Amino acid sequence: MSGAGITRAVLLTDANQDNEAAAMSPARFTRFTSVNAARPDAIDLLRKAAAAGTRGFGEMKSPLAADSSEMRRIYELAAELGLPVLLHFQEASQEQSVGTFNTGFDRLPGLLKQYSRTTFIGHANSFWAHISAEVSDPNYPSDAVKPGGLTDRMLSDFPNLYGDLSATSGRNALSRSPDFSADFLARHQDKLMFGSDCGCRDGMGAGQTNPHPLVAGKCVARETLTALKQLTSPEVFRKITWENAIRFLKLA
Repeated sequence: MSGAGITRAVLLTDANQDNEAAAMSPARFTRFTSVNAARPDAIDLLRKAAAAGTRGFGEMKSPLAADSSEMRRIYELAAELGLPVLLHFQEASQEQSVGTFNTGFDRLPGLLKQYSRTTFIGHANSFWAHISAEVSDPNYPSDAVKPGGLTDRMLSDFPNLYGDLSATSGRNALSRSPDFSADFLARHQDKLMFGSDCGCRDGMGAGQTNPHPLVAGKCVARETLTALKQLTSPEVFRKITWENAIRFLKLA
């Protein structure tokens, strides 16, 4: 964080890490809590985390369909408690993230409509691949964006959907068509939030093992911040990297 110039962050912690996360400096850290949604006690664990001060649920990364009964009970709890839920959408396995998670991305509009009281934050491969109307690669497409993508439309159509720009998937999305990205960021400036999700240990690339050419040997957080600064005005940059999260999570 210090190496990338990040002054405050949301930690995405497993339920068994909650006590450790809660003990960290509240001036620099707040937290979300995640569990395997298939666990019989998942709701009890998340309810306990909410009582202890967690600010949201996620990153929810379970090998389930996004509209499975297990995930639906998470959305219902999030609505009941007034907390957001951050979802990792991944339709195809890949080396850095083996498996599939929250599948059935094309059915997300139905969930957003049905669970209108639930605030969703989209993240990861499928979410960012679908900024384009044509998806040539389910993980990291490199072709030019074709306007009209499902993610772009959902961000416009559903007030309860936000976007997390973290990880290689977010960085990759910004690189595909810079003119489109600049317009996309401006149009959705109140609904997007910067995140790191970076394996780098020093803000300069040490420890980064992802072989993707955009981030190989680099700090994903630093690379994404640089891209955001190049593609936005100072006002929009501050919204995406600071103000939206502070407002969204009621941290001020």
